[in-house]
Amino acid sequence: MTPAARTPERIVLIGPMAAGKSTVGSRLAQRLGLEFVDTDHEFEKKHGPISRVFESLGEPFFREAEARLVASSLARRDVVVSLGGGAVLDAGTAQLLTREYVVYLQTDVETVRPFITRDRRRPLLSENPVEAWERVYDRRRSTYERLATRTIDVASVEVRRPEAIVGLILDGLAEPDTTDQHESKETPR
Repeated sequence: MTPAARTPERIVLIGPMAAGKSTVGSRLAQRLGLEFVDTDHEFEKKHGPISRVFESLGEPFFREAEARLVASSLARRDVVVSLGGGAVLDAGTAQLLTREYVVYLQTDVETVRPFITRDRRRPLLSENPVEAWERVYDRRRSTYERLATRTIDVASVEVRRPEAIVGLILDGLAEPDTTDQHESKETPR
């Protein structure tokens, strides 16, 4: 069976900041011939830089607008959607995700360190990015795990190779359906 034969209407990528959701999502969509939606990018097209929105309007405004954007993205068909790291904290978003094929890109601080220490656009990491990332990830990890259809440990991918991660997602799509949606964990080879 080819992966495209079982492609869900929507594939949603979740995980912590800097896990590679945008890069992997874009490449996965390209491989499957689907549309790609990065909710952080879509938010910024509509409202401006997330860091400025946090600063001027606050996190509650951001989270409400993000939840509306996620809901409209999940109403589309034939799409790969990359969610911002905190989007899963919204109860409505979490409920919507229970009906989707959700891929959790699990990682660790050593893997993301080069990305989070030089990227000053992430408002939750403005002071001591490594410590802040660990704190935020620790709070969100159980939610990612609970919502995931499939978990892929991207920290074990040599040099964070997006194509290897895409391959694992495609392999998972080719596997027979199981009744328990939230059970598969993959480690790239």
